[in-house]
Amino acid sequence: MPHESRLNFSTDEILANVDTREPLIVKGVKCHGGFDADGNYRSPRTAFRVPAIKAWQEQHVATSGTALFEIPADTVSPQVPNVAQVKFLLRSGVRKPMVRWLSEIAIVEGFGAMIRELPVPPLNTFIREDTAGTALAHLASGLFEAHARDEAGWTEEGGHRQMWDAARDAALSNPAISAEIYAAIIARRGGQPVAMFSELGEPVERLIRFMVNVLAIEVFAASTFAWAEEILSDPEVSDAPDAAANLVRYIRADEAPHVEYLRTALSEVQARTLLTLDGKPMSGRKVVNDLANRGIRTMLRQRLNERPVMVRDLIRKAANVKDLDALMREFDALGTPWTPPARYADLAPTPGASAHVGY
Repeated sequence: MPHESRLNFSTDEILANVDTREPLIVKGVKCHGGFDADGNYRSPRTAFRVPAIKAWQEQHVATSGTALFEIPADTVSPQVPNVAQVKFLLRSGVRKPMVRWLSEIAIVEGFGAMIRELPVPPLNTFIREDTAGTALAHLASGLFEAHARDEAGWTEEGGHRQMWDAARDAALSNPAISAEIYAAIIARRGGQPVAMFSELGEPVERLIRFMVNVLAIEVFAASTFAWAEEILSDPEVSDAPDAAANLVRYIRADEAPHVEYLRTALSEVQARTLLTLDGKPMSGRKVVNDLANRGIRTMLRQRLNERPVMVRDLIRKAANVKDLDALMREFDALGTPWTPPARYADLAPTPGASAHVGY
């Protein structure tokens, strides 16, 4: 492992793997990561990336005197449907909804390939202070590329896209997958959001907004991954509890560097002065916090107002049972009541919301 006092790394170092003894083979496909001599799973591209992130975090705290940026824990609403509700459906012979939900997660993970395409404007054109030896300085020289490869795979090597598909197929015995799922997700993807800081220029706001939104997705998705692991590890409802749950555990381990490098880069933006197109100073803290607040509001609106409607509609269409109303009553009774924090009270669940697919 590299010495953690180092702050500058090459792209090749950021993408370097730790040594493993056995590869991870999933349905005949070699996936990233692997197993050490003790049989422990080792995440890909972490030989330098993990200690680098730790060094950048320590530098930020020491030089700025501020804590690392976080998505507030009290904003992460419970997964819909919850573990008890999904297990009830599976025990009742209603498998199609879970097949779809796992397929959606896999597809969304595959979209992670687009991370590498995000342009990073020259940092000195919009940040007044020095950025040498920071996570920001490594976004375009390894961090975005490592994230993209983790999610979508690289060349012949599988990533999270393939691992989620394999977990689904193992747990639910190779179910039929509707070709409509991908098209439905694409159709629901929103357009470009209205600019909040047009004076920074679109490329700069897009970069910061992207990092904030991906971090929010990653933090909210942590509860989704824990949800999937708990369900797929239950032999009562999973056909391969060990194999399926282990794949989810490996994916959860791989996601940790994503959360940490994004927290670090956003913390570094917060601690610096941004420059508008005409050279005027702007608080990095305000830009990050305002964009984060909007991203969190979007995530909560989807989870509280939109996803429950989509879930119930899908169950009604997929359940082939004699008494659908009785099934839905029992399903609803297992729900997890949750009230958003006061600052997001206006997002409390409302009837009639439109469907949305996401974490």
